[in-house]
Amino acid sequence: MIQYKKVAFYTLGCKLNFSETSTIARSFEDAGYAKVDFDDTPDIFVINTCSVTENADKKCVQLVKKAKKVNPDSYIVIIGCYAQLKPEEIANIYGVNMVLGANEKFDIVNHIENSLDTEGVTVEYGKIKEVQDFKPSFSYGDRTRSFLKIQDGCDYFCTFCTIPLARGKSRNATIAETVIEANKVAATEIKEIVLTGVNIGDFGQGGDENFFELIKELDKVEGIERFRISSIEPNLLSNEIIDFCLKDSAHFVPHFHIPLQSGSDELLKKMRRKYLSATYTNRVEQIKSIAPDACIGVDVIVGFPGETEEAFMETYNYLNELNISYLHVFTYSERANTTANKMGDVVPMHVRKERSKMLRILSEKKKRAFYESQVGKTGTVLWESQNDNGYINGFTENYIKVKHPYDESLENKLQTVKYLSIDKDGLMFAELVEEQVVV
Repeated sequence: MIQYKKVAFYTLGCKLNFSETSTIARSFEDAGYAKVDFDDTPDIFVINTCSVTENADKKCVQLVKKAKKVNPDSYIVIIGCYAQLKPEEIANIYGVNMVLGANEKFDIVNHIENSLDTEGVTVEYGKIKEVQDFKPSFSYGDRTRSFLKIQDGCDYFCTFCTIPLARGKSRNATIAETVIEANKVAATEIKEIVLTGVNIGDFGQGGDENFFELIKELDKVEGIERFRISSIEPNLLSNEIIDFCLKDSAHFVPHFHIPLQSGSDELLKKMRRKYLSATYTNRVEQIKSIAPDACIGVDVIVGFPGETEEAFMETYNYLNELNISYLHVFTYSERANTTANKMGDVVPMHVRKERSKMLRILSEKKKRAFYESQVGKTGTVLWESQNDNGYINGFTENYIKVKHPYDESLENKLQTVKYLSIDKDGLMFAELVEEQVVV
């Protein structure tokens, strides 16, 4: 054991990566390492990578250069999706000392301590098809919320996606084991758990347990005030899940993030998605019929091969008319070993960027309209633990970001507020409803 060494972490990508980084960081602390900030001259840098887009790959290279400037003698380890997909490519990046694959990253401390005196770059990874284990993880460090990993991998193989190649088959722990992890979070001061994974609605993969049964059990966990579903496929978001979250649950919030990717049925088929736009419309209408104030977020991809101007406008008009709250817009990026990368009808990059810009403007309009619809109503805010230029911020159950003059006594508390107006920064001003405070 090498004690008193300093280690820093940088996470690229999704909430799942953040949950895994946090768990890996705790393994270092248990081994006697000191966790420090990236700029605090660490002895070891751990960079957890994403590989959804080409920019994520480039960001990894930039971070390695930055780490070497902070400490030229540092030991740099690359983990995550990029590391599993292209380990040898990463090994050739100047400054990298170790590359660990999808399974190997969870034993990172032993790998480092066995390799510190090794010449050259240490590369450890297995075939992703052979990865069967599920490694539970949850984030800790933000006092207010935790990302709880409930599932990993994906069996869908959409034509644009590398995640099955980077994370393997869909897998999870049992419901009982997952509840144990949630109880670990509940034993801390954290008030909200965000359920995360690659394809969380696929929990159980058709076995004796499923996602609906899981959320019913999680809802019983004492000490957690809120559960939030990070993202769920529309074909897996059943009426019983919607009804439970919006009608019967004590703790699940009225916020759904549902990937769409395209409003064109022709492109959805080319993407090998497991639904068409009619299913998506039905899910949105079902949610809004029960909870008109529910927040609905949407993932959409711009510039997929074969996306004509007509197909793009079909997506644009579909989203413009849909009763949703915001968009996450992704510019299509060619990825090696995907079916889409072999398709013709490539959309020029300047066209992709222009279409992305149009949808991001639409997202701002949708978000503004959603916030305006809430003015004068009340909600419950979970206040965050920081002073932001004289204000304290937090999110309501339906994902409205609220601001109020800073008051330290509110940190990490649930508070009923009345929405007053939208500030120039896009946040909602709110006044406290004093009698409603949950410690």
